[in-house]
Amino acid sequence: MFARLRAPLLPSTPRRVRSRRFLSSSSDSVSPTPTSFVSHLKSCKSLRQLKQIHARVFRAGLEQHENVLNKLVAFCADPCRGDLRHAERVLGHAIDPSLFVYNVVIKALAKRGELGKAVSVFRKLRERGVSPDNFTYPYVLKAIGRLGAVDEGEKVHGYVVKSGLEFDAYVCNSLMDMYAEFGRTASMERVFDEMPERDVVSWNVVISGYVRCRRFDDAVGIFERMLVESNARPDEATVVSTLSACTALKSLELGMDIHDYVNKELICTSIIGNALLDMYSKCGHLDVARKIFDEMPTKNVICWTSMISGYVNCGQLDEARELFDRSPVKDIVLWTAMINGYVQFNRFDEAINLFQELQVRGIKPDKFTTVALLTGCAQCGALEQGKWIHRYIDEHGIQLDAVVGTALIDMYAKCGCIDKALDIFYRLRIHDTASWTAIICGLAMNGRTGEALNLFIEMRDHGFKPDDVTFIGVLSACSHGGLVKEGRRLFSLMTETYGIEPKVEHYGCMIDLLGRVGLLDEAEKLIEKVPNENDEIAIPLYGALLSACRLHSNINIGERMAKRLVKMEFNDSSIHTLLANTYASANRWADVARVRSKMEDLGIKKTPGCSSIEVNGIIHEFTVGGPSSPEMYDICFMLDKMMDLLVGSEESKMGEEDVVTLSF
Repeated sequence: MFARLRAPLLPSTPRRVRSRRFLSSSSDSVSPTPTSFVSHLKSCKSLRQLKQIHARVFRAGLEQHENVLNKLVAFCADPCRGDLRHAERVLGHAIDPSLFVYNVVIKALAKRGELGKAVSVFRKLRERGVSPDNFTYPYVLKAIGRLGAVDEGEKVHGYVVKSGLEFDAYVCNSLMDMYAEFGRTASMERVFDEMPERDVVSWNVVISGYVRCRRFDDAVGIFERMLVESNARPDEATVVSTLSACTALKSLELGMDIHDYVNKELICTSIIGNALLDMYSKCGHLDVARKIFDEMPTKNVICWTSMISGYVNCGQLDEARELFDRSPVKDIVLWTAMINGYVQFNRFDEAINLFQELQVRGIKPDKFTTVALLTGCAQCGALEQGKWIHRYIDEHGIQLDAVVGTALIDMYAKCGCIDKALDIFYRLRIHDTASWTAIICGLAMNGRTGEALNLFIEMRDHGFKPDDVTFIGVLSACSHGGLVKEGRRLFSLMTETYGIEPKVEHYGCMIDLLGRVGLLDEAEKLIEKVPNENDEIAIPLYGALLSACRLHSNINIGERMAKRLVKMEFNDSSIHTLLANTYASANRWADVARVRSKMEDLGIKKTPGCSSIEVNGIIHEFTVGGPSSPEMYDICFMLDKMMDLLVGSEESKMGEEDVVTLSF
């Protein structure tokens, strides 16, 4: 009866039968010795097989055997065929795991990005009295660096010193890399200087560390020291990091020397080629950059982006677009570079069209794409377009972080919606100097002087350090509000407390402030302090003071400014016009005629005024004296009809004699 009852169950459990067969064959072939288990673990092909062998290990009571445990964990931690969670469980049940096991798990966790877990396993290692070696520390230090755990990093550095590994090159390189992640270049330098021997990796870590911390001069200095002091020859990593510093410093000469070195000593890999291309592009040598680009045997999206960005930065947008259209692969960085180029050079319609094409192709824009478009909206006052992009950000889940928030604040403020800008500012969970500066400048621009200054105080109270742009905002607020005393105090605060050297914009705010209230003598003394390295840069300051002289009818200072301007061979029509108007305000018509005559002699024409209006999301721009609107015919036709109606209306009220005087 038992046989009859159990027989039907067999076909319904094929999976269990197969599993038993495998275990049975394993049982027959695996003898219960550590050597045989290790041998079978070496030939294990899958996680399923591993777990079956692991079960046999438990049955044999060898789960704590060092060699077996080492092999089990090593297999489980393998990123291709293993199971890291299983490796953690094995480690957790191990009574006395070896350093090898700890190292394998820490390395696997760090490489997988589970940084906190990697550090936690290191702590357990220490608690159990296991001494780390030079294979343990590099991955732990890497994890700590990426976590930004400064206190933990310094503590581990202390362990390194106590363990006698402070001079091990592998460990020292990892320590320097960790300190570079923290931005603590002084600690990085100290480790480097104390190393008895340095390999090429040591030099590379310091150079790349300085580049990461934007200390480009120091990076170049270490590269030059390497050439003099070390037997190590620069390799690909050295070249790429140093070229990044050359690019930032616009150090074309050193970049060309490195290029020569590459041609003589190294194979120009795609990584080196991209770095050279980027350096030449950003240094303005597009012909050399294009030659490198054209000669590249294989081109990835990075080199396409570098070449296109080079054309964009030099204003050659048509060349950039031609290359953009040819690019076989386009990532969001490349799309954003092209869109940003159109925005940068006020070709906003083309930026919007490209953005729409991006959406049609199903590519998801990132925050930098939307920030570029918002910048364009701010520049041309396209409020409706800006609102549409804001809705797009909300609907597509783009995070409202400090970068996106700052762009929205700037756009709404420049479009006159300062209350909306304030609302976004207060909704931001995290503020930075840029977001504080954007709202302060926005309030100043919209005449909300008191609020701008109060927010500046609040910004400092929250521990944020104002930058040069922040001070332009608060000084501008003082100028709009006529707050002379506060303006003087802030101007001094900028230099004495924050060590910010005044730029022309800061002097301009102060001269405008002093000029508005009639303190022209003080404004003239201030203008004397402006560095005169470039006269053209200072011309707007003279213009501001001239405007104040005209307002307050101060011809003496106005004439002194005029004489200075005469000495400068400048071609700014607005300054010449302002000078003529200053003379006109004093009825000095001969001087007006002289300025006008000089303008004619120099071929200077008054720059025509320009205005724009947004209708249904489209920007229409109008220039004085120019048929700049595509609807110009319709506009003129409508004006003619209006004039006919007006003239007809007047004719009905006047006699024939009056009509004659109105005819054109």
